Amino acid sequence: MERSMIGHLFPGIGFFLVGLWHLFSHTKLHFQNPKSFTIQAWFPTKKVRYLELLLIMMGSSYYMSSELFRHHRFDPDGTIPSSYLRNFEHASIALTYILYTSFSILLDFLAGRAKYGLTQLLAAVALGQQLLMFRLHSTDHGGLEGQYHLFLQILTLVVMGSTLMGIGFPKSFILVFVRSVSLSFLGAWLMTTGIMLWTKGFIPKGCALIWDDGHREVRCHEEAALHRAKALINIEFSWYLIAVMIFSVSFYLYLAEFYGEKKVKELSWGKINEKKGEEQHLGDNNDDDDEEEDELGL
Repeated sequence: MERSMIGHLFPGIGFFLVGLWHLFSHTKLHFQNPKSFTIQAWFPTKKVRYLELLLIMMGSSYYMSSELFRHHRFDPDGTIPSSYLRNFEHASIALTYILYTSFSILLDFLAGRAKYGLTQLLAAVALGQQLLMFRLHSTDHGGLEGQYHLFLQILTLVVMGSTLMGIGFPKSFILVFVRSVSLSFLGAWLMTTGIMLWTKGFIPKGCALIWDDGHREVRCHEEAALHRAKALINIEFSWYLIAVMIFSVSFYLYLAEFYGEKKVKELSWGKINEKKGEEQHLGDNNDDDDEEEDELGL
């Protein structure tokens, strides 16, 4: 398996699972406490309170160490080789997530008044670091990889923006719903990027995997082949967007069956039916009165 594929696949799994966990937890919390609902930066678990944060920390630490220490990353004069700049960029992203999780645990211990806003701000900074590295990557992202990374930047921007907005609107369920769904979408698209770009069977017609500047990347032989391949990526993203829309709303409706939304719906329909029954009964009485008046010749 290509190292570039692994570098996209496993972080993508992490983003997807965290987003799905937040989607489930926030939806459940909103159904159970609709009036006192507040957006959470992370969710504690019963047995291990900081399990979510610790898993993110361990995953980021492993990713950072694999980028920096698996091979010798410095020239004899102590400088960073050009072919390894991308590894230090990826490690910088992982380091920011390590700092986010570490400070989130410390803030929870200290229980300061500003811990909610600071925790959300730390998460937004980590996402901003990721967006910055995606945008200013040392690797030339002008071809197919650049098209995949363009959509990664858009999704990262949506997650970061909704995280920042959560500081000012901590009671908005729709806001955190968008953030959680977008985070899962980001993870799914990151996994797709790794699979589609470094699996020979998925390389578009007219393109091929070649070795360039220390890693393998997809290059298209002609401009027409590149244009076609980018168009296919655009269609792929649009289909993913449709699938995410269907999944997220279906997931919401599924959870509604277990956390009270169904009962509320039945109650509201019951009231509507009662009103309709009363109106029909009043209408029948009026018809009876009209018949009596006709009989009396009035």
